[in-house]
Amino acid sequence: MGETQSVSIAFVGSGGAGVLTTGGFLLEAAGAGGWYGMLTRSVGPQIRGGEAAALVRLATHPVECMADRFDLLIGVDWLNANRFDAEIPLGSTSLAIGDPRGGDPPASIAKAGARYVDVPMKDLVKANPEWRQNMMALGMAASLLGLEHETFFAMFEKRFGAKGAAAVQSNVAAFKAGAESVAAHDLGLRLAAPKASDEKRWLVSGNEATGLGAIRGGIRFSAAYPITPATEILEWLAPNLAKVGGALVQAEDELASINMIIGASYGGTPSITATSGPGLSLMIEALGLATASEVPVVVIDVMRGGPSTGIPTKSEQADLNIAIYGFHGDAPHLVLAPQSVGDCLFTTQWATYLAETLQSPAIVLSDQFMGQARSAIARPADMAFIGQRTTATEIAEPYKRYALNASGVSAMAVPGTRGGQYTADGLTHNERGTPTSGAGDHRAQLDKRRDKLDKFNYGDHWATLEGDGDLAVITWGSLTGAVREALDHARAYGLKVRLIAPRLLLPVQPSQMKAALDGVSRLLVVEQSHGAQFHRYLKAHYELPAQAKVLHRPGPLPIRPGEIFTALKDWRA
Repeated sequence: MGETQSVSIAFVGSGGAGVLTTGGFLLEAAGAGGWYGMLTRSVGPQIRGGEAAALVRLATHPVECMADRFDLLIGVDWLNANRFDAEIPLGSTSLAIGDPRGGDPPASIAKAGARYVDVPMKDLVKANPEWRQNMMALGMAASLLGLEHETFFAMFEKRFGAKGAAAVQSNVAAFKAGAESVAAHDLGLRLAAPKASDEKRWLVSGNEATGLGAIRGGIRFSAAYPITPATEILEWLAPNLAKVGGALVQAEDELASINMIIGASYGGTPSITATSGPGLSLMIEALGLATASEVPVVVIDVMRGGPSTGIPTKSEQADLNIAIYGFHGDAPHLVLAPQSVGDCLFTTQWATYLAETLQSPAIVLSDQFMGQARSAIARPADMAFIGQRTTATEIAEPYKRYALNASGVSAMAVPGTRGGQYTADGLTHNERGTPTSGAGDHRAQLDKRRDKLDKFNYGDHWATLEGDGDLAVITWGSLTGAVREALDHARAYGLKVRLIAPRLLLPVQPSQMKAALDGVSRLLVVEQSHGAQFHRYLKAHYELPAQAKVLHRPGPLPIRPGEIFTALKDWRA
C-alpha cells in the first residue's frame, strides 16, 4: 500500500443523514493530527433538508482547492446522490461504499470503473437504535485512511459529553462498527504522516475568517440581512463584535442595512455589511451616496450562481461586472478579492484599512466555495492594517469637508465636532459640502475622488505573483489555489510558467500589471463565469499579450487543477 501526500473523501446522504457533520469531524481530527485540509459542501436549493455532500481533502501540505478526483465515496444513503455525479469525479482506483438498502448507487461509480463495497448500515442501526449511520461512515473513513481512532473518541467526549456518557458511547460504538465493517478492505493508499511541528492548525471557514479580518481592521458596527451564502459572516460577527464593544443589527432588508452602515460610519464608527449578488444589486444606489459623500464602508459579497435567485448554494464568480461597473455616474471605489480561506482574513482587514484611509466604499468579492469552506490551515500572520481615518478635530476657520489637496483625502469631522458642520448627501457639492450645479465644482470633486484612489501606494499586496517564464496564467479569487496547484504540476512537467492573481481589482494598477506581464508572450485566463467577465475586464484595462486564451465556465462545477494543467500542456512551446 503506497503513501500519498493528499487524499480526497466524499460523504453523501439525504436530509438529516448528517454527512456535513461527518465531514467536519474528519477534518477536525486530521487538523488535530497535524494535517492540512479542506471541507466544502454541496447541497440542493432547499431551505431545509434535501440531499447533501461533504467533500473533504486532507494533505501533508496546505490545500486551497479540491483535487481532480475523489479516492473514497461513502453513501450514508443514495437518495438523489446522482445529482452530485459531476461534482464528485471518481477514478478506476477509487473506492465507493454504500448500503444495499440505501437506494441505487450513482451510475458514475460503474462508469468510472471504481470498486464498490456493500455495508448494511441500515440493518446494523436497526439492531442498535442508538447508533447513527453517519458515525459508522466516519469510522469507515478513519479506518481506511489509517487515522488514529482515539482522536475521534476525544472529539465525541467534547461534543456529546454534556448529553451524558450514553451519548458518547453510542457514537463510539457506531464508529467502531463502521471501522470493523471495512476491515477486510483497503483504499490502496495511506495518507503520509504530517511533518513534525508544534504549530496547531486553525480550523476556520472563509466566512469566519472574513469576520475576524473585519474586527482586526477596526470594524465595530454591522447591519445586514441574512442571505445564502453570506449569513455565517453575520452569525460570527454578532457575538464577536460585542466582545470588542461593537454591535450588529439585523435590518429588515438590504436597503436598510447599507444605509444603516453608511449612517454609522458617518458618525465615526467603521462599519460593514455582508450579502450576496441579489443583495448587492439593491445596495448600489446607496453605495453611490457613500462614494459621493466620501463615507467609508465595507461590503462583503459572497458570490453565488446568478442571475436573480440563481443557485444560492453553489459558487460562481459572476458578480465582477456589477462590483466594478455597477455604480451610476463616475464613481471610483475599491474592489478586492481574497484568494483562499486564510486570505479572507487578510483581504477583509486590508479592505477595511483602505476604506477608512481613503474614505471610500470597498466591495470584497468572496464566493460560496471559499466562504462556506472549512479549512485546517496554518495560523495566518498578524497584520498591522488598522484603518486610520483622517479626522478634523480642532477647526478654527470655515470647515471645508471636501477640501482639494494633493492626496485627495480631506479631513472628516465627526458629528458634534465644534465648527465641523457640513452637508453630506448625494448632490454634487463644493469644498464646503454646499450643493452646486457648477461645472467647475463637479469636475473638481470627480477628480478628487478619482485621484485619491489612483495615487495611493497599494504596495505588493495588490496581487500574488509567482514564478517566471514567457507563459503566464492569470486568475482571481478562489481559483487561485487551483491554478497554483496546476502550475506545480506544470513545472514538474518542465514548463516555465508564472502566476498572476490580482487581489486589488479596482482601482486598476496599470504599471504594476505591465511589470507583472513583462516578458510574457502567452497568457491563459482562468475564471468561473459564463460570459468571461474577468477576461473582458482585463482587456478593457490592461495591455495583454496577443496570444491569450480563456478557460472559463459558470458554476457550480469548479475548474480543477488537472483541467488547467491540460490547457497549459496543450499550449507548450
